[in-house]
Amino acid sequence: MDFRLLGPVSAFSEDIQVPLGPPKRRAVLALLVLAEGTPVSAERIAEALWDTEPPTHARTIVYGHVSALRGLLSTEPAAKLATEGGGYTLHAPPESADVWRFRTLVRRASDGPAAEESAALLREALGLWRGQALGGAGDTPLMAAAADRLTEERLAALEQFAAALRACGQGAQALALLRPAAERHPLRESLIAAAVRSLHDADRQAEALDLYHRTQRLLAQELGVDPGAALSEAYLAILHARPAERPAAGRSASEGNTAAPSEAPAPRPNTPDAAPPPCLLPRAPAGFVGRAEDLDRLTETVRSGSPPLSVVTGPGGVGKTSLAVHWAYAHAGEFPDGILYADLHAMDPDGTGPQPAGVLHDFLQALGVAEERLPADARAAEHLYRSLLTGRRALVLLDNARDSAQVRPLLPGTPGCTVLVTSRNRLEGLVATDCARLLPLERLAPEDGVRVLRTVIGDLRVAAEPAAAEELAALCDGLPLALRLAAARLAARPRLALRAMADDLVDEHQRLSLLSGEDLGVAATLRLSVQQLPPAGAQLFRQLALHVGSELDGAAAAALSGLSPAGTRTALDELAAAHLVEEWTGDRYLMHDLTRLYARSCADGADPAGLHRLLVHYLAAGQAAAAAAEPGSQPCAALPPGVSPPGAPPVFTNRAESMAWYVTERANLTAAVATAADAGHPDLAWRIAVHLWPLIVRQVHDGWEPTLERALAAATSLGDPDAESRLCSLLGWVLTENGQHTAALEHLSRAPDLAVRAKDPRGQVIALINWAAALERVGDLSGAGTRREQAARMAHALGHPHTETLALYHLAAHCLSAGRPDEALAHGLRALDIAPDQMSDERRVLLLDTCGAALQRLGREGEARRCFAEAAALAGPVGPGGGPAAEHEGGAAGGHVRALAG
Repeated sequence: MDFRLLGPVSAFSEDIQVPLGPPKRRAVLALLVLAEGTPVSAERIAEALWDTEPPTHARTIVYGHVSALRGLLSTEPAAKLATEGGGYTLHAPPESADVWRFRTLVRRASDGPAAEESAALLREALGLWRGQALGGAGDTPLMAAAADRLTEERLAALEQFAAALRACGQGAQALALLRPAAERHPLRESLIAAAVRSLHDADRQAEALDLYHRTQRLLAQELGVDPGAALSEAYLAILHARPAERPAAGRSASEGNTAAPSEAPAPRPNTPDAAPPPCLLPRAPAGFVGRAEDLDRLTETVRSGSPPLSVVTGPGGVGKTSLAVHWAYAHAGEFPDGILYADLHAMDPDGTGPQPAGVLHDFLQALGVAEERLPADARAAEHLYRSLLTGRRALVLLDNARDSAQVRPLLPGTPGCTVLVTSRNRLEGLVATDCARLLPLERLAPEDGVRVLRTVIGDLRVAAEPAAAEELAALCDGLPLALRLAAARLAARPRLALRAMADDLVDEHQRLSLLSGEDLGVAATLRLSVQQLPPAGAQLFRQLALHVGSELDGAAAAALSGLSPAGTRTALDELAAAHLVEEWTGDRYLMHDLTRLYARSCADGADPAGLHRLLVHYLAAGQAAAAAAEPGSQPCAALPPGVSPPGAPPVFTNRAESMAWYVTERANLTAAVATAADAGHPDLAWRIAVHLWPLIVRQVHDGWEPTLERALAAATSLGDPDAESRLCSLLGWVLTENGQHTAALEHLSRAPDLAVRAKDPRGQVIALINWAAALERVGDLSGAGTRREQAARMAHALGHPHTETLALYHLAAHCLSAGRPDEALAHGLRALDIAPDQMSDERRVLLLDTCGAALQRLGREGEARRCFAEAAALAGPVGPGGGPAAEHEGGAAGGHVRALAG
């Protein structure tokens, strides 16, 4: 297993990325890796997961994340997540963590080897970094502090690397890393000093002096201080014209500063008769904001590539062309032989664009070839183009490429020239055949989205409605095109409030029409992308109009589309390549809001049978998840008569896997309930809802009432007493736990009679248990006891141990609260005696806890301690009820609903 923290937190098993799940789970893994084999307490983990007071069920959440990580590591013999020392310990070889490898390399470089060896070690160490440390693991104070410490180590290593290179006479090579770092840390004087010295080594004295003076002003403005000794000494070295340390023999003085190879071609002589170098760039993008990290990544990608061929890829409207052109203007000085630019028009409505031969003729004329000397043969034009670029340092920017075949004829023949390509497609063929480096361009961060609004409508309007401005940026999905269209609408209507514009965009039926202008729009941009899709991708995109949410996995996509698993994978790859869906970890894909709305606008072309298949898929998957969450339980409900799953349901090997699935799919499952009810499938709506019980138990305060009320209405419309009984019982329990006792009793009092009508004695037992819980909450202990005793008798008569242990547990808890510990102990011991082997540890812990409490009240302290110790051993450091002597409210509540499946 390879644990990576020097960038987005991730784990790889034999070069295959492991799906870690949500940010909090990544934070847990990061803490365990950083602990280097020492225990991390649950309290420490909770501090890392929440920046405010952790919720009351924090320990249960921590336990869930730890369990999920255990499941992910279960197939790795060299990695084990153990419970020990009052916390959790990750046992793994130290070299499996990139942090350990980085620190080891830096330590070796600091132990006094020769400058060349030190530089090589530090280059390897810095190469382990893939972005911001601990990325995607949350930004709580504890995690931010850990990321800052790692960043400090990187900066120190970078400064050490620059010093080692200078000692070798290769100081200019450090610029590719120093410049971006200096931009991000403009007040770190030691880093600025290293950058100034490297610029001096590269004979770029003017830039070195400019960097020093900018830093000097910033220090005075921000801190009120003058530059320190290190920065002042670097500055004086330039002023006194002290010779910079030169690169070793045979190497160019500008090496590392440009994308040129080690044998950098000399620029053409600049004689009075020489034509000026061509610059075919379009005008610079107006109001370009943000993208600092993307520009740094592009610079690093261009300079480290061999050959220097980079592809900026991303969805339509994300700003690929603006980024590439902005970068080209900023770095024009690095290409003394000119900049060639061509818009390949890959997204023209008719699917055509300029042919490579025509682009080559334009390039050849820009390079000084007279029109009458232009080759008629396309292959001859390629040869002449490459001959003219040999020995030159030029930039070739190919914008809006459709595919790799369109680009290859336009590539120079030698690596002295840099090529920058933009495309909505990933151009993986160019990566395979020409070693292209991909730079995926993400949507703008929220703060940069607001900055786009400021550039168009001014600071005053944004400052007057900051919350509305942030909401507008979010509604535009972080797409610069959508943001500028929204801003243009506001600019043309100076009396239109930002809040009014945001409220208009909230309406999904008109959002796309509002985000359009005279000759462009989000819908038109997306339409062109969809038109280019191959058949499988086009079929799946049509069906995505019927999807209930914004995320889906391969199984849901197969159900929607009706394609085979292999065909579905192909279709998802095609959509991801066109940036119409975004591929997350593992088999999971996201469709951003504007793309989802465009898909829904094309719903007329979708096959409506796909929605029914999708709903059945979620029902079958919910059945499998519920069975794994409570082993030995019986299904809440079977599939409707005559209905079969569209594919094999997912397989869950343990409770942790099933609970992780529930958490991931919650939004889709609740949306599926509402969609099924609206689409005339009430038989599916109520069944999907009741199979949510394992997650409802653990997140009972998370607003389940609307979903369950919708499901109950669907059940009532069917006149099915079994469906009504189950929903009344589940909804009533949720209302009880959320303090809505009157409404809860209204539902719970109906549930037992409905179960009798449905000829479901087990359902009647569950209904009585939940009704008793509500009666206890309103102070009717007598009524609660009567119903719990009745439930226990009925459960015994059923001869179903799973149900009887549940009923006995609740009766024992009632006796304990009623001051009858001897009866409580008898019921608890009876439940443990008949408990099936596959009963969950969580329920066994609750029974042991109840027996321990009863023994304690009976004065049998030694036996009580043994019960509590056994419960604690089963629960680990995070128990379901908060500790052996805690009240059972949370655990007992869990039992009420778990019985729906048991």
